[in-house]
Amino acid sequence: MLLRFRVANVRSLRDEQELSFTVPAGHDPGPARTVELAGGKNVEVYPLLGIFGANASGKSNVLAALAHMRNAVINSYARWTTYGGLRRQPFALDDKSAQDTSFYEVDFVAEDGIRWTYGYELSASRVEAEWLHAYPRGRRQVWLDRDASRDEEYEFPGGRIQDRARLARTTRANALFLSHAGTDNHPQLTPIFHWFDRNLWWIDPEDDRHEREAFTIQRLQEEESRQRIEELLRVADLGITGAEIDQQPGQPPSVRLTHVSGTLLEWDQESLGTRSWFALLGPLLLALDEGAVLLVDELDSSLHPRFAAEVVRLFHDPLVNTRGAQLVFTSHDPSLLRTPSDGRLMDPGQVWLTEKDETGATELYPLTAAEPGELEDLTNSYLAGVFGAVPDITEGQIARRLLAARFTEMEAGRA
Repeated sequence: MLLRFRVANVRSLRDEQELSFTVPAGHDPGPARTVELAGGKNVEVYPLLGIFGANASGKSNVLAALAHMRNAVINSYARWTTYGGLRRQPFALDDKSAQDTSFYEVDFVAEDGIRWTYGYELSASRVEAEWLHAYPRGRRQVWLDRDASRDEEYEFPGGRIQDRARLARTTRANALFLSHAGTDNHPQLTPIFHWFDRNLWWIDPEDDRHEREAFTIQRLQEEESRQRIEELLRVADLGITGAEIDQQPGQPPSVRLTHVSGTLLEWDQESLGTRSWFALLGPLLLALDEGAVLLVDELDSSLHPRFAAEVVRLFHDPLVNTRGAQLVFTSHDPSLLRTPSDGRLMDPGQVWLTEKDETGATELYPLTAAEPGELEDLTNSYLAGVFGAVPDITEGQIARRLLAARFTEMEAGRA
């Protein structure tokens, strides 16, 4: 399970920001799960976090940074070329940030209960630092300490990593040591590499929908998944009673959904909301089955708020989410903060907010920092701007600006 993510100098995230799944000290754990750590300690971990904020406030950049970290671990050794530099996007609105390193770090708990910390720093041309720490008995063990500014770039305190000299010698300056080890199926580090491979899957509603539709169709052809997918389509009250796979020779399989009248509609006749929901089901069920961390940008995009709320409930329900899967989503819709009966759909510790300062840098902070009252209506307070992270705009301001611009144009025309 993911415990924490820290990042700096990536897109609009100029200063170091932290996203944490752990329950703040002194707070009711609510829907959090108790995770047993190796060494006998426990930690309370949320199954879900929601990131809210105004347009262009940096919500999506948090998910993009997590996805970039995954990509670097999986691909930097095998796919990043020696001459191509590093694929990074530092903060672009000041000159200093282009010279500074970009920083990434995660804390997570592996299936055996051991907590790991892994991170790195990138400059424009090389990996400047990389580290890996384990906590098998609750105390830190340093497995890897890489610093490109030292004469001896690599240090392996305790000599715990097998074949370390060869790996260090053959890891390019612009590739991660962990990426090299995982690509080579290193016996000790491959499980850490695989954690990244099976987690931090990013779903962007603007991209890859056709691929996600195809993946859901693939899952629909599996007997154990078909019933669940069809049930989720029916429960969503789309007027759908089933699904039919159409396989033509030499063509990829396609799907037609059966509606209450018994009519089979062609896929391009289905609504955007239906197609968006269908495309989400394959990755969502895979995450629940695998106990993975899923990243969904704009969860409410093309979905009714009640659909989005049901996704939240799926991850909260321990009878459905039996493997400890986690979800991080972004949204503009504050109605996701409460239930139809005016209860809280998410605890304040699960709600994170983004806001840009006057320099264009994003600040990411938990709702708990605003200390909301126990009975406070989070939706109303959010819309009223009590917690920040809402557009700085007054009622009618856009219309007034438009009229002013039109008046200016008319005056210029008369001149």
